[in-house]
Amino acid sequence: MALNIMIVDDSPVMRAFIRKVVGLTGLDVGEYCEAGDGEEALKSLGERWVDLVLTDINMPNMNGEEFVRHMENDDLLRSIPVIVVSTDSSHSRVQQMLALGARGYVSKPFLPGALRDEVERALRGAND
Repeated sequence: MALNIMIVDDSPVMRAFIRKVVGLTGLDVGEYCEAGDGEEALKSLGERWVDLVLTDINMPNMNGEEFVRHMENDDLLRSIPVIVVSTDSSHSRVQQMLALGARGYVSKPFLPGALRDEVERALRGAND
């Protein structure tokens, strides 16, 4: 079954790069949707269903931490796996985001295989 994936990052260039890397992973993707920050992403999630969210942390308006917290506090949205894709790779930040509800964490820059492995792990966890 094809995945519908949301990419949340304030950089259009990074969103395009992540989209390209996802294409290189061999994952079966149906549709992509994109948002420039957490507020935009929440609005979009109210209008369409996605199977997976890939989000940055450092964004204007609503950052990735606030976005993940909102998703985790919503009965419907908490079931959508979230993977953080960020340049902030400190152990404390990774642990903080996982504790908030993110199901995976990939540090930028990354290889397609690392992203694929994290997506597969997150989706397995969602189906358990």
